Amino acid sequence: MFTGIVEELGEITHVEQLPSAARLTVRGPLVTSDAGHGDSIAVSGVCLTVVEVSGDEFTVDVVDETLRRSRLAKIAPGDRVNLERATAVGDRLGGHIMQGHVDGTGRFLSRDENGLTRFALPSGLARYVVEKGSIAVDGISLTVASVTNDEFTVALIPTTLELTTLGLAEPGDPVNLEVDVLAKYVEKLAAPHLARLAEHNGLKTGGVQEDA
Repeated sequence: MFTGIVEELGEITHVEQLPSAARLTVRGPLVTSDAGHGDSIAVSGVCLTVVEVSGDEFTVDVVDETLRRSRLAKIAPGDRVNLERATAVGDRLGGHIMQGHVDGTGRFLSRDENGLTRFALPSGLARYVVEKGSIAVDGISLTVASVTNDEFTVALIPTTLELTTLGLAEPGDPVNLEVDVLAKYVEKLAAPHLARLAEHNGLKTGGVQEDA
C-alpha cells in the first residue's frame, strides 16, 4: 500500500523490451537506500516489484497489462518519475490509501498562475471522482477541486510542482490515474441491492392491477 506522498523524483536510465513486458532501470538514491529484491516501489503511481538493486538504481519488470493501462508503455531513458516506497505499518497516512494499481490514463491540460490544474478524465472513471475526494495522479495523492464528466481540477502547491513530475508536465502529456478504491468497493457492494430495488420499483409501477 502507498499514501501518495512522493519521496523522490527519479529518472529512467534504461528500458529493455521483453516478450509481453518491459524491464525498467530507475535511478533513485533515496528509495534504493533500503530496498531489496521483492520490495514494492511505486513508479509514478504504478506498484512494481524490485528485481535487482545496484548502487542507486533498481530494476523492475512491467507486464503487458500494466503497460496497457499506464503511461509506462511510452517511458524512455531520461524521463523523470515519481517514486514512493511501500508504506510501513505504523507510518503516518499523509495522503490517502492507494494500491498502486493504475485504473487508466488522463492528460494534463493546463495550469493557471494560482496552481489550479486541469486534467482530462476518461469517461469510465468519472463516476468514481467526486469534489473534495481523493485521486492519485502519477502516484501523487491530490484533492479534487472540481469535476465534470470529462475532466477534473486540483490545486497544486509550489512544493508539489517542485518535487514531482507535475512541475515538468506539458499540455497533452499523459498521466497515470488511480481512483479511490473505496468508491469501487462501494459500487460493487451496492450494485445487487440497487438492481433489486430497481426491479421492485419496476414491478410496482409497471404491473397490471386487477379489479377487486
